[in-house]
This record gives sequence, structure tokens and C-alpha cells, in this order.
Amino acid sequence: MYRVFEALDELGAIVEEARGVPMTAGCVVPRGDVLELIDDIKAAIPGELDDAQDVLDARDSLLREAKEHSESTVSTANAEADSMVNHARAEADRLLADAKSQADRMVAEARQHSERMVGEAREEAVRISATAKREYEAATGRAKSEADRLIENGNLTYEKAVQEGIKEQQRLVSQTEIVATANAEATRLIDSAHAEADRLRGECDIYVDSKLAEFEDFLNGTIRSVGRGRHQLRTAAGTHDYAVR
Repeated sequence: MYRVFEALDELGAIVEEARGVPMTAGCVVPRGDVLELIDDIKAAIPGELDDAQDVLDARDSLLREAKEHSESTVSTANAEADSMVNHARAEADRLLADAKSQADRMVAEARQHSERMVGEAREEAVRISATAKREYEAATGRAKSEADRLIENGNLTYEKAVQEGIKEQQRLVSQTEIVATANAEATRLIDSAHAEADRLRGECDIYVDSKLAEFEDFLNGTIRSVGRGRHQLRTAAGTHDYAVR
């Protein structure tokens, strides 16, 4: 086949390089070379066709072998796939059964554990309730005893306070009478002091007034004596008394 293409290429080159015929589309080519190339092509074609047929036969054989191999491979793959699927299904069923069995076992264990915890919690609740009841009764008894003691002490304290209050009231009443008497005596003494002060003030005023009157008489007599002496002095000196009217 390669020789055929090579001869055709040479033939095409000869035609392209040939001289053209004037006024026509034809050309002048070397006949011997062209015929030789054509003979080469004719000689090469049967061998190339045989090679091509061999190639086609080999292709068909390869295709048959490939088809048979593919069918065998597909059959083997299907068988292996079926086996793997069956194995996987069996393994899945086994795992599911194991998981279910384990789940049932865990549920049973959890139920037993929860029942045991509930029982223990119930027993603990009963114990705590009994303890709380005893402590409540003990605390209530102590509180009642303490309340009775406090009430008794309160009553005693109240009675003592009442007695002391009565005594203090009597003492205060007594002190009040004494204070009232003292206040009355103080009022009397103050009134007496005021009266005595008024009397002494009156006597003092009378005494001062009499002394002032005596001093006034003494001054008047002194003034008259001084006037007479001045008059005598003026008369003896021969001067007029302008001062005395």
C-alpha cells in the first residue's frame, strides 16, 4: 500500500511539472515514466490488497477473541459479583443478627440496671424518709420543749417585771408626793421672798426719799446762806446785785 501511494505521488508530480499545450488545458508528459508508474501501481495493488485482507482477517479474529474474552470476563465478573453479593448479603444478615442480638442483650442489661437502680433509689427514699421522720419528730420534740421552757421563763419574767413595775410605780408615786410638797414649799418661799423684797424695796425707797429730802433741805439752806453772803459782800463793796432778782 505504501508503494501505491508513493507511485501516485510521483505521478502527480510529473503532471504538475509537465509543459502545457498552448491554447488548451492539456499538457505534455513523458509517456514512459507515466506508464512505468502505472505498472508499479498495478503490480503493488494485489499485494496491498492481500495485506489489507490479512489485516481484516486478523481484525476479525482479534474481535472474536476480544468478544469471547469479554463475554468470559463478563460471565466471570457476573459470577464473582453474584458470589460477592451473596457473600455480602450473608455477611449483612450475620451482622444484622449479631447487632440485633447485641442490642437485645444491651436492652436487657439496661432494663436490669434500671430496675436495680430504681429498687435502690426506692430503698434509699424509704430510708431517707424514715430518717427525716425521726429527725422531724426529734426536732419537733426539742422545739416543743424549748418553747415550753421559753414560755415558762417568759411568764416568770413577766410576773417579775410586773412586780418590779408595781414597786417602781409605788416608789415613783411616793417620790411624786415628795416632789409636789417640795414644789409647794419652793413656791411658798419664792412668794415670801418676793414679798420680803417688795417690802425691803419700799422701805429703801422711803429711806432714800427721806435722805434726799434732808439733803435737799440742806442744799437749800446752803444756797440761801451763800446768797446772803454774796449779798452782804456786794452791799459792803457798794455794787449792785444784778444776779439776784
